[in-house]
Amino acid sequence: MQIDFKYASISDLPKIVATYNSTVASRLVTADLEPVSVESKTEWFNAHSPNKRPLWIVTIDGDYAGWMSFNSFYGRPAYDGTVEVSIYLEESKRGKGLGKACLQKAIAAAPSLNIHSLLGFIFGHNEPSLKLFYQFGFKKWAHLPAIANMEGIMRDLIILGKKV
Repeated sequence: MQIDFKYASISDLPKIVATYNSTVASRLVTADLEPVSVESKTEWFNAHSPNKRPLWIVTIDGDYAGWMSFNSFYGRPAYDGTVEVSIYLEESKRGKGLGKACLQKAIAAAPSLNIHSLLGFIFGHNEPSLKLFYQFGFKKWAHLPAIANMEGIMRDLIILGKKV
């Protein structure tokens, strides 16, 4: 199995959005309650660049499997070396080691991008993602109890961090 990462192009945005939208209904991964449009994600896409805030397409043996991005943590210069890592995989590709490959890539890429801290914003009930990040040495840096209203069910947000 060959796992590869390439920088996303605007032509990848429909696939990126479709993968993201495939997670909305589960109420496990994203705080969006309805699917998003390609148009609504264009500004987000344009905020990424290979030399500062990459957005990668993940493939297995040449087939699209999902995406990973670095997103700015907070809009102040002092936080420039801190990013949130987002990983979204196609449903059929989950549980095949891709999450591990993505975190390995994130950790390896961070220093060359002047990133010293990686963050994961993960719902407290998303045990698979929490387990994955903990396996890579992430620690709980914050616990925000009952902060997300998922249509009447209040969910915790856990912020995991790792110095790289």
